Amino acid sequence: MSTAQEARNKETYHRFHEAINSRDLEIISKAIDEFIHPDGRFHAAERTDVTAVQAQKRVWEILLRAFPDIRVTVEDLIAAGDKIVARQTVTGTNSGEYRGMPPTGRSVTYNEIFIARFADGRVTDVWGVVDVYSQLRQLGLIQA
Repeated sequence: MSTAQEARNKETYHRFHEAINSRDLEIISKAIDEFIHPDGRFHAAERTDVTAVQAQKRVWEILLRAFPDIRVTVEDLIAAGDKIVARQTVTGTNSGEYRGMPPTGRSVTYNEIFIARFADGRVTDVWGVVDVYSQLRQLGLIQA
């Protein structure tokens, strides 16, 4: 893969995160449809038949309800071949229902790492590791 293609993949990823940081579910949903292939797969620890598009739309619906001020900061973005690797920091204040629990009013800062594979300018596969333990501990939903 050319260096130019790697640069385009990184730019696509940045544009997707600009939409996410709009905190507008309609804008995010349109970006998901634009940047993720309809048959794209989200590879999670538990097998699922949900496409990457479906998974991302559901995740952002949940996160925006729970953390209306959520912000995702891309700390590192590395492109190699048809993949990018992103290390990100997520911040937000829990002011809405989350995981069946009422809002705590607490702020969180947690990390995540995602790998995305691209084909023809769109994401076709996503793998991710999110520090949910840290998030839940900061919310007081689990003990340290």
